[in-house]
Amino acid sequence: MAPKSAPDGAILQRDKETYAIVPRTPMGMLNAEYLERILNVVKEYKIPIVKITSGQRLALVGMTEDQIDPIWDALGRDIGRATELCVHYVQACPGTAVCKFGKQDSLGLGQELEEKYLGVDFPAKVKFGISGCPLSCAEGKVRDIGVYGSAKGFTLTFGGIAGLNPRIADVIAEDISREELVALIDKLLSYYKENARKRERSSKFVDRVGIDVIKAAVL
Repeated sequence: MAPKSAPDGAILQRDKETYAIVPRTPMGMLNAEYLERILNVVKEYKIPIVKITSGQRLALVGMTEDQIDPIWDALGRDIGRATELCVHYVQACPGTAVCKFGKQDSLGLGQELEEKYLGVDFPAKVKFGISGCPLSCAEGKVRDIGVYGSAKGFTLTFGGIAGLNPRIADVIAEDISREELVALIDKLLSYYKENARKRERSSKFVDRVGIDVIKAAVL
C-alpha cells in the first residue's frame, strides 16, 4: 500500500491521521497582525499544539487534512518548508538591533539572505545561523552556513550540523565586509549545488570533498 501523501505545506504526523504545518517566520520575527492571525486559526480550528521550533519557527500540530487549505488561506500561504530540499530557515540573533554584545546587523543580513534564497532548490536542506558577535547565539557553527560578526567584519563558516552526528563547521573566511560575505556565500552555495550528491548535507559534502578543495574553488 502506497504511503499517504500530505497536502502541500503539511507534514503527516506519527498517528498517520493528523498533520503539522510550519508558517514562515523569518528570523523568528513576529508582529501583532501575524500573531492575531495565528491566534484566530488556533481558536477556530482548535489546533491542539503550537510549538516554537529550534529554528525560530512556529509549528502548528494536530490538524486534519480537510483543515490544511483553509488554514493556509487564513495565514496567507507563506509556507515554511520543513522537508523539501531547499533553505529551511535563517536563524538569527538580535545583533545590533538591541543586544549590547552585537557588533554587526545580524537581523538585516538574515533577512537579506532569506529573501535571496527563498524557493531555491539545493541538493539537501540548508540551514543558516547568523550571529552579530562571536558568541554565536544563532548556532552558526552547527549550521550549513554560519556567520558571526566582530568589530572587524564577518566570519563565514560552512559544513556544520547538529543532531545525532554533530560537526563543527569549517571557517571559510574571516574579517570580511558584508558585501564580500554575501558574494562568498553565493559562490559557496553555487559550488555546493553543482557538486553535491542528492540529499548530501553540507557536512557530508565537506567530509567527502575536503574543505581545502572547497576553499580553493570559492576563494
